Formats: sequence, C-alpha cells, structure tokens
Amino acid sequence: MDRSLDIVGILSHIAEVETVPAPHLPDVPSRELSGVVVDINLRSAESVQTVRRKLLGGGYQPMPRLFVIADELHHGSMQAWALGATDTIARPFDAADLLHRIRAAFPDPTEDPATAKAQALDEGVAAAHAVLIKMFERLPAGKPISFRDVMQAEGSILKAIKRTSLKDWLTAVGRHHNESYRLCLYATGFAVAFAQHLGMREEDQRRLTRAALLYDVGKAYVDTAVLDNIDSLHGDQLRQFRMHPRLGHYALAAEGSFPRETLDVVLHHHEMLDGSGYPQGLRGDQISDIVRITTIVDQFAALVAKRKNHTPLPPLAAFAALEAMGPKIDQRLLQAFRPVALGG
Repeated sequence: MDRSLDIVGILSHIAEVETVPAPHLPDVPSRELSGVVVDINLRSAESVQTVRRKLLGGGYQPMPRLFVIADELHHGSMQAWALGATDTIARPFDAADLLHRIRAAFPDPTEDPATAKAQALDEGVAAAHAVLIKMFERLPAGKPISFRDVMQAEGSILKAIKRTSLKDWLTAVGRHHNESYRLCLYATGFAVAFAQHLGMREEDQRRLTRAALLYDVGKAYVDTAVLDNIDSLHGDQLRQFRMHPRLGHYALAAEGSFPRETLDVVLHHHEMLDGSGYPQGLRGDQISDIVRITTIVDQFAALVAKRKNHTPLPPLAAFAALEAMGPKIDQRLLQAFRPVALGG
C-alpha cells in the first residue's frame, strides 16, 4: 500500500497490518495474509501495471482485494475492478465506514456461522432499504441520490444473498409494508441470485445489483393511487404510470454521477423486443443485455410478490406467464433464469 498512513492507523486497532510499496508486492502472498487493501495512484501507469500483474496473476485471487479510490469515483471504480478489486471505497471516508467494509470483506474465523449469516442478511436488507428511502422519500423532496449512495450498498447486498440464500432474502423483504419497496427488493434479490448463478465476475454482479435497485426510481414521482392499481390502469392513469421511466431517468441524469448503463436500465426496462414496449418503442438489438435481464426480474417479481389487488402467483405459474410473452422478452435469458426462479 502507498500513501496509506491514515488507513494503517485505523486498521492497526483490529489486525496486524503490513505496508508494502506496489513494486515490492510479492508475486505469491504468504499464508498468513487474509486480504489486501490497495491504495495507489491510479494515474500512475507504473503502479497500475505492477498491481495488475500481481493481483491478476492467480495467487491473490482467493482473497479479498479492497481498493481505495481518491477521485473521479466512477472512472476510478471501473479501473479498480479491471485491476482485480473485490470491493472499493472512496475517499474521503471515516474510520467506521472503512472498518465496516473490512469486516464485511474479511471474514472472522472465530465468528459463529449462523450468527454471521443472520448478520449478513440484516445488513444487506438494511443497505438496500437505505437506498430505497433515498429514492422514494428524499428524491421527490429535492434531495438527490448519488452513485456513491448505491455503490456503498452493493457489497452488503451481494454478501447477504451469497452467505444465506435467495429464499432467505425473499422471506425477509417480503414483510415490508411498502409495495414499491417490496417489489424493488424482490427484483434485487432475483437479479443478484441470477448473477451469482451465472458465475458473473464481481463487478458484473454489482452492475446488475445497482440496476435492480434503481430501475423503478421513477415511481417516486407517481401518485400512490396509481401504483396501487397497476394491473387495471387506463386513460390518464395509465399515461401517468408510463411516464415513470422518463421521470426516473431525468432525476438520475440531472444528478450527474450515474453511468450511462444505469440510466439505460432506468429508461428502458419496459421496452419489449418486438417493439411493443415504452417509452421509446425500442426493439431487438436496440435493447441491451442488462436491460433484458432487468425486465425479466421486474416482470417475475411483480407476479410472485404480494401486491394490492393482485394474488401472488406460484413461481412455476409466474415463469409460465413469462414464457407466454414469447418474442416480447429474451427467451434465451429467461430459460437461463429458470433455476433461480423455480428454486428460490
């Protein structure tokens, strides 16, 4: 680690810490090493190449690799993932936030497994809930949500489902009293479980997690009376509901820190491959893979979750309903989703 006296001072209270300049990082880590915190200048080509060669060489792959990002949050984060990060944290940070990230990434061998699972689930649900509060309560009041807010939640959500199960996640979030929250939490669970089932790399899992958390942000600007009757809307109410992708896209684009891919999901998750969707009537190759996946988990979550004026469908019936949509959705991805949908 370079330039890291502040980090060393924080971590030395809970563990033995050794600082190593990037050029001196061993090719093969010692058995006593539990993980790596990388704090380098990502503008330095020499440091970047050294870290890339060491961390992607194989010896460090089984252990946590937390990268500290100093500036340009999105660009720095993407570069960190390309260098082999399993998590990122951005300066400025406080000691409590750093310690939370370290404890989440570096498992404690003395911890009771059952307790650890319960804690991971609680923390994951709480992290997701915190994002939804900012989306549905603070955003309409003029308090923007940032990309950093979402990134801070991703790791806890991924850990919760990985350490427990999709079934545990759905049981926990299914108790939520707010329908919009509950649908987003369901979709997030299905998206994360799908990504993990497919064996996606960590960064791709995070991309899908943030897409599932944020895709329905535009509902924050839609009347509750409209949201309560989604299955029977017509006329002005239907037109109002169909504005939510544009409203959500506008809110996040105006904030300025969200990547184009996330904005794509927010705007286009109701597009259909045959051109029958909205708001732009896209079709076929105009719709990206991450949008196609988000559309599937959104449709499935809406069918199996408890909602007003809707009787939840059993997973098999819900999956059959998506199959019946034929060319409207990506049937190849849907079949890949089958084990997750029917096994959750």
